[in-house]
Parts: sequence; structure tokens; C-alpha cells
Amino acid sequence: MIQQHTEAPILEVHDLTVSYNKKPVLWGIDFTIPKGVMVGIIGPNGAGKSTLIKTIMGLIPISSGFVKIFEEAIDKVRLRVSYVPQRESVDWDFPTNAIDIVLMGRYHKIGLFKSPRKADIDAAMEALEQVKMTEFAQRQISQLSGGQQQRVFLARAIAQDADIYFMDEPFAGVDAATEQTIIELLQKMVQKGKTVIVVHHDLQSVKKYFDWLLLLNMHLVASGPTKNVFTDELLQKTYGGKLSLLSKVGDLLKQHEFPHRE
Repeated sequence: MIQQHTEAPILEVHDLTVSYNKKPVLWGIDFTIPKGVMVGIIGPNGAGKSTLIKTIMGLIPISSGFVKIFEEAIDKVRLRVSYVPQRESVDWDFPTNAIDIVLMGRYHKIGLFKSPRKADIDAAMEALEQVKMTEFAQRQISQLSGGQQQRVFLARAIAQDADIYFMDEPFAGVDAATEQTIIELLQKMVQKGKTVIVVHHDLQSVKKYFDWLLLLNMHLVASGPTKNVFTDELLQKTYGGKLSLLSKVGDLLKQHEFPHRE
């Protein structure tokens, strides 16, 4: 796909292969992402979407290829990068409250084992306010609903004030109001020049939410501006064999009157 931005890409993934027990789960992944876009990563279950962002974050070892963020290795720029994992992967019984979770986003500014300053607490409260959770600041996280937990996670990411955000299914298991709150916040972050990369599974909201897409099914099917790559042909390549899903995708494309590719 044609890169439409002249400045250096904020994220570059080159010839990336990732294996579990010597079996490749991602291979030959090659793409760049420009600064200041809202990116969706879509593909069927088991396509390697979560694996891709965990690998970019340095949480899973690379078998071959490389990842660069701001033209550097992740370890050199980690403070500029925020990661919101899937909610299911977190121990919600850990005895801590919402404000403490949000303050974790300030650790790089506070320093480990030091007390947060007033500026850090103010930033954390402001982040909770942005996700409409100030009244729950002292609430134990185990007592929050799934949507409220997701909002607290988002507040932690906001408090970190990173430049690039990776979010693994932030809309999973949340109600429509929470989803709307989250997407509006993410879009505001993008308007401020942040880059937001989201693993996403709901094809109906893709055009509304994202201006850039990665279509993934263990290898990269396509990447580029949504208007170029969200086509029935490329979706069939991505979700091939999932016929019931594909008929829904076909109906969806007809509803939106997508131009068919020649």
C-alpha cells in the first residue's frame, strides 16, 4: 500500500516472524504506521493480533525480523509507549483501588517506591474524570464492573501521557455507553497527535472508528488507509473459509455501498 505520509513512520515492523514451540504463529509481517492515526488490527480468532502487539511491546521474543518505534528499539523508547492488555489477562482480585491503578501510569515520572506528588495525583484524578470515573477513585478494582475496569485501564494510559498507545480489545465486554466514551477519548488523543493502535473484532464499526487498518491472518494481508484496504476482496482473503461470517461481511459491504475492486 502507498504510504501517504512523508515523515518517518512512528512504527516500523520488518519481516517479523514469531514462533511458539518452533511453530510460526506470525510470519513475514512487514508494515509501517504513520504518526497521528487511529489504527485497527482486524482478523479472525487465532490470527495473531494480540501476539503482534505483545511482540511489538517486547513481551514476546522475535524469531526473525525487527520492530522499531520512533526509529529505535522498544527498550530505548518504552516511556513513550503505553500498552492496555486484554481485561481478562489481569488479576482483578489484587487488593488495590482505582486511583492507585491510574497512578501506575505515572511511575516513570514518580520513580519506583517514591510517593506520588500532588501533580501526579492531580493528573490521575484528571484522567479518571476524562473516563467519568472520579466517584470510583477509592473503590477496590474487584468491585468495579467490566466496563468500569476498562475505563480505569484507559485512565492509567491517559495519565502516562505516552505518544503511541497499543490497546488489546478495549471494547470487549463493555456496554455501548462505555464503548462510546472510550472511542471518543481515543479520537481526541489522535487529534492531539498521538497514535493509537487497537486490536478490534467488530467489523461493523471499523469504518467509523479507524482511519488506518492492518488486516492480519498469521501473515499480513494488507495495511493502509481504511478506505483503501477495507474491501470485500481483502476481507475474504483475511477471513477466508469463515463462510457465515463472510456472508455477513458481504451484506455489510452492500449496506455501506463499498465500491468493488476491479
